[in-house]
Amino acid sequence: MLNKLKTRLIVFYYEYLLNAFIMNIPSFVVRHYFTAMCVGYLDPTSSILRGVELRVPKNIFIAANSIVNQKVLIDGRGGNVKIGKNVDIAQETNIWTLQHDVHSDTHNSVGGPVIIEDYAWIASRVTILPGITIGRGAVVATGSVVTKDVAPMDIVAGVPARKIGKRNSKLLYTLNYRPKFR
Repeated sequence: MLNKLKTRLIVFYYEYLLNAFIMNIPSFVVRHYFTAMCVGYLDPTSSILRGVELRVPKNIFIAANSIVNQKVLIDGRGGNVKIGKNVDIAQETNIWTLQHDVHSDTHNSVGGPVIIEDYAWIASRVTILPGITIGRGAVVATGSVVTKDVAPMDIVAGVPARKIGKRNSKLLYTLNYRPKFR
């Protein structure tokens, strides 16, 4: 029992240091170095900008050339968050893997993994709920709340997010945004 408590305190302190200090270091290189040691996986070609909050970072996996912009919250408490290659996540987005069950008499938590496939583009202030998969090349418009899976190449918008179009792109680009002091 005492060992479990010690372990939980160490993990809590470790996560606190990551979010309060390391994620606010103004040097990309230094921040990336420490963040890579904390998360499940962070590809060396990906960028996590300042002010990102990572909850249970060991459950977060970020593939090559992806960008996580400022003030994004990624919650790994209820399952893994897998972010594919060349994914662009704009500022102030919230990615949740845990939420309360609105039908529970006891306010129980329910969760599930979130998968964001290659070349997805998540615009500013999007909220992605637990158990969601966003397909390859999909676009989620600013301010949307994603409550259901998004099919590959679909463009969705709104609260809740609904399909408004289809993306017409061969997805031939490679994201390469690594600012030195952001």
